[in-house]
Amino acid sequence: MAIILVALTIVLTIYVSMVFLSYSNALIHGKAIANTNSLKLYIDNCRNHSRVAAVSMARRPEAVNAIKNRDREEILRIFTSVCPLYQVDYFTVTDDKGTVLARTHHFDHFDDSVLNQRNITDAMAGNVSTYFETGTVARVSVRTGVPVYDTDGTILGVISTGIRFDTNEAVDQLKELFRSDVAVFVKDEREIATRIVTTITDEKGERISGTALDPAIAKAVIGEKREYFGDADIFGQTYKTFYMPLLDAKDEVFAVFFVGTPISEIKTQAEVLIRNIIIIGLIGLMVSIIILYSVISSISKPLIVLSNEMDNIANGQLNIVIDVKNDDEIGHAGKSLQKVVDIMYKLIDDINVAIFEHEKGNTDYRLDTNAFRGDYRLLADRIMALSSSGLKDQLTGIPNRRSFDSRLNLEWHRAMRDKTPLSILMLDVDGFKTYNDTYGHQQGDVVLQTVAKALTLPLKRGFDFTARWGGEEFAVLLPNTSSKGALHVAEMIRTGVENLQIPCIGGGDAKKVTISVGVSTQIPISSSTCENLISRADAALYCAKRTGRNRSCPYEGDE
Repeated sequence: MAIILVALTIVLTIYVSMVFLSYSNALIHGKAIANTNSLKLYIDNCRNHSRVAAVSMARRPEAVNAIKNRDREEILRIFTSVCPLYQVDYFTVTDDKGTVLARTHHFDHFDDSVLNQRNITDAMAGNVSTYFETGTVARVSVRTGVPVYDTDGTILGVISTGIRFDTNEAVDQLKELFRSDVAVFVKDEREIATRIVTTITDEKGERISGTALDPAIAKAVIGEKREYFGDADIFGQTYKTFYMPLLDAKDEVFAVFFVGTPISEIKTQAEVLIRNIIIIGLIGLMVSIIILYSVISSISKPLIVLSNEMDNIANGQLNIVIDVKNDDEIGHAGKSLQKVVDIMYKLIDDINVAIFEHEKGNTDYRLDTNAFRGDYRLLADRIMALSSSGLKDQLTGIPNRRSFDSRLNLEWHRAMRDKTPLSILMLDVDGFKTYNDTYGHQQGDVVLQTVAKALTLPLKRGFDFTARWGGEEFAVLLPNTSSKGALHVAEMIRTGVENLQIPCIGGGDAKKVTISVGVSTQIPISSSTCENLISRADAALYCAKRTGRNRSCPYEGDE
């Protein structure tokens, strides 16, 4: 029987080797496709890194103060220390005229204008933009410009962050990531693209830079602005290549990325892989045949137990105890699997608690991610970030409509159980469209942010809840609050906004920003729904608008 198994193994191995050899060309093509997708993903990640870094830096209070005070040394100290944290290569900080206050790549060079950079001019106009751009220092980079706002909403200056692609370190990092050669070309005024950095070396080990891109390839990539994929002869070797154009802010090609692998190298890797598979397969099967008869009786039972538990895990059952007591490899595997299951169970349980807290409106709740390592910690961080971003309004920073709906459902059932009144305030900024038309949407956003802060000031109880309903509308949830108490809170909020004295030319007789409030109160019962409570508050808000605005109106049917 052993001889038959050996013969079958040899025949099977030969067949597998022939199949693998026939797919060598497919491996070459697959490698090129992988390079293509990896490069595009890398470029997108760099854009996102640059954008996240610039936005995050612009929101640091100490950075805003340093820019406001034009404190160059403080600007350099702050941003030089945080650049590695955000994984960007450089930054530039300007004032509101586009004049450089400080930059990371020339500490002692400043007071020059950088208005020729599109990301800077966009940011000075109040927009966040990311472009591929060229400059005297960073010839090929992705840059993001973000406006820095003072507390009154005026623009103090601009923070621009970037990631470079034109350095040996950058292409070396990509080569290690892609396991392929990388190069960057830059187009000059003669429409010729020259290789400025590369990982390809000559026989002396020196990088081969300074050579021009093949005219036929340049015509496709630069002239027609399209990607080029195919074979190319590069310094005596046939490469499977991918060329990708980089477009600047004017939608013009100014640089070209190259990723390629010698076909001979891919074939060699395939041959080595096939040979190793054959050798390992033969050795493994021969050893398995020898030891199979001696161990099968002793391992069958724990293997069945372990297999059943793995099936349970695959089916989503994590609250289990793996009962494998063997003091051998199977026993060690069972203990290791138990550790994995325990970590996964704790992670899922902690995440469920965190999401539940966020759904209740406690968006400050955070997991103790220090309890996890590696991908588990990364997963926890990402889920918490998604949970936070999905439950907060991005403009005002207070909970959003989705968070309000979740909290309302929770408080509705709690009030029904306890037979206590539940009140809702629906608030709307009066004449907001006219305000936007007069002052602009950017100043309108500032008003919404200011009103959002004013809403929370009269709310002293931890379970009171404020959210942005949508547009210029807000909602306030007041558990265990009577109609009289809710109307009192509504008036405190209304007068608080009125006392802000925000000018509003063309906004009516008040000449300042005001709000109207609709109030509805109900003791929930099973035959009613929370949607009824909302519709009543909407009706009361309409009454407040119809009867003159800048007032609080209770729903007429409430007690």
